[in-house]
Amino acid sequence: MSHYEGDLRVHEGARFAIVASRWNPRVTEALLAGARKAFADHGVAEAALDVVRVPGAWELPQAAARLAAGGAHAAIVALGCVVRGDTRHYEHVADRCAEGLMQVALAHRIPVLNGVLAVERFEDAEARAGGSHGNKGEEAALAAIEMCDLMRRLP
Repeated sequence: MSHYEGDLRVHEGARFAIVASRWNPRVTEALLAGARKAFADHGVAEAALDVVRVPGAWELPQAAARLAAGGAHAAIVALGCVVRGDTRHYEHVADRCAEGLMQVALAHRIPVLNGVLAVERFEDAEARAGGSHGNKGEEAALAAIEMCDLMRRLP
């Protein structure tokens, strides 16, 4: 029986991309800072990291698809924040963003990590963007590194 698992190892020449929403900037800036720090802490040079900013979570899959199609990145991390409001808009944006990111990953065979917070209250987002629940941007970056290593190991 074979066993495959990725490590937190960055391979030489690997480039990463972060696509980050500008909507809810207090949260998304903290997610971005966490992701950048995680990449740096694991040896990803700033020159090997591209950051792309988009208006909101809705636009994340389109930018991720363009990057994935270019073939220059080992993985893409998507960061954003959608907070439930009084309308169904929340479900449309959060669900379709997640579906779009997964479609990009499957179509282009590249890890696309979903670091988009979909929360009930703004306080929940703050707790996951460097607060009491850690930083989901950092976690997404770490998962990107691990998935890149795993993809190299899989037959």
